[in-house]
Amino acid sequence: MNSKGMAITLSIIISFLLVVASSGHTQTACTESYGKGPNMFSLATGSPGELGLLKALGEAFAKKHNTTLCWVKAGTGESMQLLKDKKVDMIMVHAPVAEKKAVEDGWAIKRELIGSNEFYIVGPPEDSAGIKKAKTAAEAYTLIANSKSKFFSRGDNSGTHKKETDAWEKANIKPAGDWYVVTKDFMMATLKRADAEKGYFMTDSSTWVSVRKEMKNLTILFRGDVFLVNTYHTLLQPEGATPGQKYASQFIDFVSSADGQKIIATYGKDLYGEGIYNDAEYAKKYDR
Repeated sequence: MNSKGMAITLSIIISFLLVVASSGHTQTACTESYGKGPNMFSLATGSPGELGLLKALGEAFAKKHNTTLCWVKAGTGESMQLLKDKKVDMIMVHAPVAEKKAVEDGWAIKRELIGSNEFYIVGPPEDSAGIKKAKTAAEAYTLIANSKSKFFSRGDNSGTHKKETDAWEKANIKPAGDWYVVTKDFMMATLKRADAEKGYFMTDSSTWVSVRKEMKNLTILFRGDVFLVNTYHTLLQPEGATPGQKYASQFIDFVSSADGQKIIATYGKDLYGEGIYNDAEYAKKYDR
């Protein structure tokens, strides 16, 4: 076999191993991978992957540990199911109640606080629902529903969708009708659709900062309710449950370390003029 053929064969083998490592012997493909080492592990998450934070963390970790991190793009609900089904080694999520239940039930360990951001309710500057005057997220949602202003929901059991659902429950409202648009899509895609169609949407602050210059029809209309602070935690497979568990465990240790926390706290400053995540020390006061 010539050198070109060997390179192609090696590439195929590596791709196969990445799939196996990312899924606990089932077919869960990597959205992207970071690092080129033989020590492979998989991680499911949504926005931290979409916005590039996971790449920054994964590449920094790979330099010291000779690893390859396979990112599987999934919202919080899907990520937790992937972990439960042993299709990934670890996850980064933001659903505190569900996270604690997973640990109690024994199919997840190492729940570590790693940082936070917050949710904003964005919408067209004219603010037809008048949510600028709201004092709580529940009041803002009540005003949107009463005015039947177009509102976009991810509707995908993600952490964002769970928080939105909690807000509707606080407002004693079951949203339904033509004004309530369910996208079944990720954060970035739904935010861009809300901008195109001039509707309201609850986005995380990190995503907003990363694309705010592209938003032609939206502005922040409501923020500041402590209820909307969004804490991120890790969850890990029990020891020995999946091939990459031990490397994922080491990655959690790295993310929780001073080096990892510095990456989280400063990520985005060079791109957007400000960091887009808070570190765990800041997040502690909001942790539940």
